[in-house]
Amino acid sequence: MIHADYAIIGGTGVYDPALLTNAHEEQIETHYGMANCTIGEFKGKSIAFMPRHGKAHHVPPHQVNYKANIQALVDIGVKQVFATAAVGSMRQTLPPGALVIVDQFLDFTKNRPLTFFEDGEPVTHTDMTDPYCGRLRRHLSKTAQQLGIVAAPGGTYVCTEGPRFESPAEIRMFAQLGGDVVGMTSIPETVLAKERGLCYSTVAMVTNYCSGMTGAPLTHQEVLDEMAKNVHQIRTLFFEAIATLDTTVACACESASGAM
Repeated sequence: MIHADYAIIGGTGVYDPALLTNAHEEQIETHYGMANCTIGEFKGKSIAFMPRHGKAHHVPPHQVNYKANIQALVDIGVKQVFATAAVGSMRQTLPPGALVIVDQFLDFTKNRPLTFFEDGEPVTHTDMTDPYCGRLRRHLSKTAQQLGIVAAPGGTYVCTEGPRFESPAEIRMFAQLGGDVVGMTSIPETVLAKERGLCYSTVAMVTNYCSGMTGAPLTHQEVLDEMAKNVHQIRTLFFEAIATLDTTVACACESASGAM
């Protein structure tokens, strides 16, 4: 039987096979399609690593099968999810290389499936007061401090449809609305996780300043290069957070959509 208690969702750079013992790849069939992950153990904890964009990073953000990914984690028993996100910064105080433990979002996606509650299921309104699990955020912040890793303890993630970068005019609007960083993957991922009662967190890594802020054009290679330089910090943070997390503490995420 396939089983994991924790999940890490992110790019291939976050996954280090040397950190997991008894690692094996799995394909998980769900009602919403197939999901792929690698499952192994770290300090006695069973962890599933899920490459959001596929093993070869070939699935663009607007075509990721978010519903299959989240449902697969539910089906194998995952309760705690740690996600990564490469983001652009709208704040001079968050330069490239900065980490942000995001706590709120603004949704500017357009054509993505946003909920599990459709196709005849009962109308359900999920509480989004705390869209990213407060318990996991506090634990990540505490763990980062203990490791000497600088991570902003909050920030608003603006999610756009992609795969194009945002225009300078859009960035100015997002900043005026209270956005701090902008990316293309957190929605609907965090919403779907909340609907399924998972504790879900995202640590965003700033890879660049947003368009119009520096006068230089943005490139995908710039994003990849900055992520590669700093991904070891997120990897260290996630594995230490998983190793030290107290899962006996009750969390409101389990009942955000009522009885599951």
